Amino acid sequence: MAYNQFTVDDLQRLFKVTIREGTDHFSGVSPVTLSEVLRTSLNDGAPIALELSTEKARSEWIIAPILLELRRQVNGAVGLFSGVDFTVDSEQGLNGFCDWLISRSSSLLTIQAPVVAIVEAKNENIRAGIPQCVAEMYAASRFNAAREVAHRFVHGVVTTGSVWRFLRLEGSTVDLDRKEYYLDEVDRIVGVLKHMVTSS
Repeated sequence: MAYNQFTVDDLQRLFKVTIREGTDHFSGVSPVTLSEVLRTSLNDGAPIALELSTEKARSEWIIAPILLELRRQVNGAVGLFSGVDFTVDSEQGLNGFCDWLISRSSSLLTIQAPVVAIVEAKNENIRAGIPQCVAEMYAASRFNAAREVAHRFVHGVVTTGSVWRFLRLEGSTVDLDRKEYYLDEVDRIVGVLKHMVTSS
């Protein structure tokens, strides 16, 4: 099994993970002032990505520029990893390639704890991407613990590029935020991402 093969039932059965829907942890997070670099990039690239509507186009012309903006917002204090192998425990299926990982370290040589998992929803189906994201978040919690990096929360994101949904793992409980954020509120999306990498 790999991250993208998990179901909610698998997560509950194997790892005793509980998913709570309808929470609201991020509505109070302030939007950020965006750079002109991001605004120009999205103005040029987002219409093409949305028209083509392929995962690759959305990843390259929407998701990557937003994550680069996050890196600018925190003065390069995070590492961004795209399409990387994140094997934590292959015997339990906690292995596979992740769409994106954010490491709270500026190093790009290796993934360092703690991490934030970002899943690109397949076929623009946010809900279908949630089990994969939760599996990666659970693996990230194991990854952090093995490196003795204690953080109360592990965060995750499922996105189509144009729609973003945020998750938070504490212990064995995952809170799925009720709100979906859309590309026209990208200042809030980047604000939540910044909150995730700067809070415990």
